[in-house]
Amino acid sequence: MSGRHVRTVTGLRAEGRLGRIVLDWTPVPWDTVVDHYMVYAAPDGGPSRLLAKTVYPHYVHSGLGGNARRFTYEVITVDAAGARSTPSASLAASSQASVTATGSPLAVVGDFDGKGLEFALSPNGYSRYPATFPDGVDFRVGTDAPGIGWSYLHPGPSDSWAGRRTHTLRLRFDLAAVPAGEVWLAIWLIDSHATSPGSAALDVNGTPVDRLRFEGGATRGSLEGDATVPGTRLRPSYLERPLPAGLLTTGENVLTMVKDEGSWIAWDAIGLFEV
Repeated sequence: MSGRHVRTVTGLRAEGRLGRIVLDWTPVPWDTVVDHYMVYAAPDGGPSRLLAKTVYPHYVHSGLGGNARRFTYEVITVDAAGARSTPSASLAASSQASVTATGSPLAVVGDFDGKGLEFALSPNGYSRYPATFPDGVDFRVGTDAPGIGWSYLHPGPSDSWAGRRTHTLRLRFDLAAVPAGEVWLAIWLIDSHATSPGSAALDVNGTPVDRLRFEGGATRGSLEGDATVPGTRLRPSYLERPLPAGLLTTGENVLTMVKDEGSWIAWDAIGLFEV
């Protein structure tokens, strides 16, 4: 059908973030009864393809991983009769690069791959957490196996299945020397509780660092472990930040997360990287 009477999208804009690109545009005027918008994306050097259909003037292109990736976007309006507009002006945007791609790993648990299936109790064994991890997670890099020693969920005091209490995670790792560069913490989640992801207190070697605040997810990560499946309802999120200088030492180091607010988070991976 001809698109000459259907309003073309204007104001397309993009914000590159870690692992995703956020798209927004100006809604078409009321004289076009919009059924949906069609979002097209073309990776550098590749053909354009239909990425999504949405009723909102907003879309998050997620699951882009740790490397910076560049896409060119166009949006088409589809009205209630099925007629399509001409494409919007194209817009190129890039996601941000992760320290998991640009830094040197110091201590890593998990694969930074959009999956949490390598961890204990995954994908849906959360009811066994209290018996398996009665004192929380205490994991030593290079000695312990993620499939045994690291729970796929880190619960919080809002979780009745985990006793409605605070839960502590300790990540132990050895360093032959203190890193010369800046050290970053990378936390990738495949999902989190939608309305109450909460926060966790972070300290390194007994020194309080900060409070880590988590994004709301889709409340599916307690049952599913792979955010790379097409059409997944999981909602991954990413938290990467530098650590203050002088926290790490030669020999054993201990990073502690105390989940004392909100509900669970579901792990993809965690690591410290020198950049």
